[in-house]
Amino acid sequence: MINGPKIYFTIPILGGIPITATAVSSFLVTVILCVAGVLLGRNLKKRPGRMQVLTEKGVGMLYDLVESTMGKHNSYWTPYIGALFLSSILGTLIGMTGFLRSTTSDLSTTLTWAIMTSFLCWGCTIKNAGIGAFLKNYINPMNIISDIAQPVSMAFRHFGNIMGGGVLTSLLYMALSSVSAIVIGLIRSNGLVVSIIVFAIGVALLAFGFLKKKLAAKIFGALIALLGLASTLEVLGTVTGIPVLALGIPGVLSIYFDLFSGFVQALVFSLLTMVYVGMACPPPEGE
Repeated sequence: MINGPKIYFTIPILGGIPITATAVSSFLVTVILCVAGVLLGRNLKKRPGRMQVLTEKGVGMLYDLVESTMGKHNSYWTPYIGALFLSSILGTLIGMTGFLRSTTSDLSTTLTWAIMTSFLCWGCTIKNAGIGAFLKNYINPMNIISDIAQPVSMAFRHFGNIMGGGVLTSLLYMALSSVSAIVIGLIRSNGLVVSIIVFAIGVALLAFGFLKKKLAAKIFGALIALLGLASTLEVLGTVTGIPVLALGIPGVLSIYFDLFSGFVQALVFSLLTMVYVGMACPPPEGE
């Protein structure tokens, strides 16, 4: 996460094309979305089942969002916006597997999407207003700066939130793992009896927490019991290097950054795309 995407292998053509962890994750996201689209879109019935109802509801909500943001005349952009939103969501969530990299934690992914948005805006402007009006817009140098800043801000906003969350989680995991090793080492150095006593104290505190319905007692009891159990296992030589203190907090942060923040960033990126493209595709003069 911190050192950038891992290069799995290089295709020996055109000077070498590296296949990175991001490329593999992006390919898997594409395959999953294609398979899901085929499975959810086949065998449609007049009397739909539960899955078909949920699918139609989701598609309807997406069309309503696009039409309310871009106008009904731009409803044909809905499949593209839906693909962009789902690619962002799934690309972020795929990092929670632990062995795949989030596609949105790579700047090349979000920058590609942002540049696509810019090209769509330029293409729609030329189509609707003509090449002359498009070039005339750049007489003002500020418009050039604005067109450069637009994809850069979109890309870095999405990338920075996901990448920053991943880096923060990784640093916290490493710090807690180090503290866990120090604490378990101190308990283990006092021998097997002390390790068992620590484990027993943790179990007793955990039982007290459940009996009195005290959340703090449950948390500290479970933590002390795990530390005692880990040190006991290390004294016996059964298992070593258990990062007890790193088992919970990084996971909670990962749920926030990957799940909640990932959804928010995907929605924001899609909304910005709709706003920019919608401005380049105004309604017909008769409407």
